[in-house]
Amino acid sequence: MPQRTPLMAVTGSTLVLAAPTSTPASAPAPAPVRPSPARTRGPYARLFALPGTRGFTAGNLLARLPMGMFGISAVMMIAGQRGSYALAGAVTATGLAATAVVAPWTARLVDRHGQARIAVPATVIAALGSLCLVVCVRTGAPAWTLFASYAATATTPNIGGLSRARWTHLLPREAHHTAMSFEQAADELCYLLGPVLAALLCTSVFPEAGTLTGAALLLTGMLVFTAHRATEPPPAGRRSVGGPSPVRALLPLLALFLATGVVFGSMEVTSVAHLAGLGLGAASGPVLALQAAGSCAAGLLYGTLRPRSLRACLAALAGAMTLPWAAAATGSLPLLAGALLLAGTATAPVMVTAMSRVHALTPEGRLNEGMTLAVTAILAGIAAGSATAGLAVDHLGTTTAYALPAMAALFALFVRRPSDRTRVVLTTGARDPQ
Repeated sequence: MPQRTPLMAVTGSTLVLAAPTSTPASAPAPAPVRPSPARTRGPYARLFALPGTRGFTAGNLLARLPMGMFGISAVMMIAGQRGSYALAGAVTATGLAATAVVAPWTARLVDRHGQARIAVPATVIAALGSLCLVVCVRTGAPAWTLFASYAATATTPNIGGLSRARWTHLLPREAHHTAMSFEQAADELCYLLGPVLAALLCTSVFPEAGTLTGAALLLTGMLVFTAHRATEPPPAGRRSVGGPSPVRALLPLLALFLATGVVFGSMEVTSVAHLAGLGLGAASGPVLALQAAGSCAAGLLYGTLRPRSLRACLAALAGAMTLPWAAAATGSLPLLAGALLLAGTATAPVMVTAMSRVHALTPEGRLNEGMTLAVTAILAGIAAGSATAGLAVDHLGTTTAYALPAMAALFALFVRRPSDRTRVVLTTGARDPQ
């Protein structure tokens, strides 16, 4: 006789009996369930299995690399031709100030009219500004022309934001964490390799080579990126005009991004000054590269793990930023290098998690604008951190100046921000990106 087994389940205080099922003794054993090939692949393999993602990512990386090249290329070119680092610094600072004003407007136009329609002409204007800067420096034009030319590069779109917007459009919510982690790692990689490539070109080829190469890469990469129209999010049109501004919704997070920028800017200036004081100025590039490398590796690893709360990530950052301060007091280069590497690993989870909050809080149809505001806050923080660290180095010494990034990270931990209790919950019914 077949055995009849009742099925039972408990719901609250209620015992539920399901209809009994029959299992004949002679019934064959069920065939083993083979895992789906899509689920056996790693999270990054599943990302790039989507049609068009490899193409737009290749173009985006090509266009993003110059973001780490333009600043140092301009400084080396202007200082080499005009013999003034003060002039070179003032020109690049003007470019950052212009970007803070122009970039959100460019992003708003992208949201309204589409990436290809706005990003390409905006990139052409930026590339022409770079070319104009080269001509003005080379021909000995008046100083004001350098400021005007470099200010024209402020139309450069937020390239990382364009890519993040495409992932948001293509992927289900539960897959955003991996995509944002990859984008953060890509940012770190480009800012790690960009200055190295720029310095190599400006010193080994000719002073203008870094700027010219950066302009060519930017325009070529943007054309490749925008050519993949199938992955482009649809423009918001007039829906983006009447909706609420993202500034009010993101204001607490913008304060956090500002503090994080202070961490980046003050750490870089303090490290360069500290190593120069030890007679190790030539080691500044490789040592600072360790911090970027640590952030890049941590970003890729974080994308394979369960997302953490923003508070937990900020607490780890605040703790990690005390390590360079302690290492600097010993005067040991290996200890400082190791401390910067560990400090770098704590930055990527903060940026990934905070950018996810930007996605969640930005009004519909304003995503590029929201992400550009976040980047603008970071740039403002970097400028403020660099200036403050310079004053601290001159008046307090380099060891004490290492307290500045630690204090900025601690401020970011306690700054008022939106709650991050809303989490992505993965269930068996969640859609898996194919």
